Amino acid sequence: MQYVRHAKGALTAVLATAVCHTLMYAGYAWARDSAAASGDTLFSGAFEFFLTSVTSWALMPVLLWAGMRLLGETGNTMFVFGGGLVWAGASGYFIDDIDSAGGHMPLLVLAAHLLLVTGLAGMGPSRRRLADQ
Repeated sequence: MQYVRHAKGALTAVLATAVCHTLMYAGYAWARDSAAASGDTLFSGAFEFFLTSVTSWALMPVLLWAGMRLLGETGNTMFVFGGGLVWAGASGYFIDDIDSAGGHMPLLVLAAHLLLVTGLAGMGPSRRRLADQ
């Protein structure tokens, strides 16, 4: 078992999730404020909402990759792509919860996301296996 790799993956996943969730929380508040400022006309705040969603979904794999690289791990393909897809799916499904004023994703969903992504961290090659090749 690759305990150190899992620990690095957990740390990276926690930080990346915190950043992306905070980005969505603040971005959706920006979209609500923009919609209110324009008198709630049709599609007011839609650009801000779209920009926030796409930025969060694109940022998650980048943060996962950068975090693992900073911690010296290679072979993070499953971790990066799997973590990004899981984040896009979970945050997309619970988008109404995040979008409500003062709203957040349910803690059980965030915990499940972190456990799944941490599990994906162990799917890459270990340093020992790379040294044997």
